[in-house]
Amino acid sequence: MSLTSTQLVQYVVVRGDLLRLLSWPTGAVIAQACHASTAALWSHRNDPNTIKYTSELDNMRKVVLEAPSQEELVKLSKDLSDNQIDHKLWIEQPENYPTCLATKPYPREQIRPFFKSLKLFK
Repeated sequence: MSLTSTQLVQYVVVRGDLLRLLSWPTGAVIAQACHASTAALWSHRNDPNTIKYTSELDNMRKVVLEAPSQEELVKLSKDLSDNQIDHKLWIEQPENYPTCLATKPYPREQIRPFFKSLKLFK
């Protein structure tokens, strides 16, 4: 495994309240993470980090975290945008509300501070 692939990571943040409060099926919540991750990679497919990250498909690294609510997810998205961190906030249709976000691949050290207050998704 190359040094580059070990350093690059994609962060995915899913709303935990979809399972606990809104009683979404687990598969539907996982689909939200898949949608956001795919959209972030596709939207930034020409970015050098994304090209490196996807050049070794068997060595991709993702960190899946939990936002406790829609408000916290939107707040995180704004913070990322304010700091020029490329990401995709997934808006589920027809509900028309944010369910998940995913970053493009970044060096872990560069974006870890934005996610330090979140717990691993369970």
